Amino acid sequence: MITKLKYILLLFIITFTFGCNNSENNNSSNEEISSDVVNNPLSANGKNNTGTLPKFQFSETNHDFGVIIQGEKVSYTYRFINAGGSDLLIASATASCGCTVANYDKNPIKPGKEGKIEIVFDSNSKIGIQHKAVSILANTQPNQVTLNFTAEVIIPK
Repeated sequence: MITKLKYILLLFIITFTFGCNNSENNNSSNEEISSDVVNNPLSANGKNNTGTLPKFQFSETNHDFGVIIQGEKVSYTYRFINAGGSDLLIASATASCGCTVANYDKNPIKPGKEGKIEIVFDSNSKIGIQHKAVSILANTQPNQVTLNFTAEVIIPK
């Protein structure tokens, strides 16, 4: 009985010792990201401090690809400037359907610097006028921005 108890205690110590070792850095870039990029300036007392937050300033949020041939892959890059007072960090870019893929800057965008979000639309098996959206989630206020695009997909002759 005591031997079993010793083994269980030893197993617990080994698991605790090695299980809590989180020294590996899983961040793809070697640059550390400060927790200061996550900031909610809206308080329960009604006093808002949004002056230092990052802010998207897009040249446009809607794009029209015009007429494209079914099966064609088209892309467009939405460009923006961080018009806020701190680093802008994009958490995700989610398309409204599987036919669209969004690629975005993974590193923080400094105030005054330009960032980009590229969308690729695959018109395979689509026909007619297509209205699609990509939702961008970031550390801005409001924290979500929607980028829209349209395309008229025709069948090749």
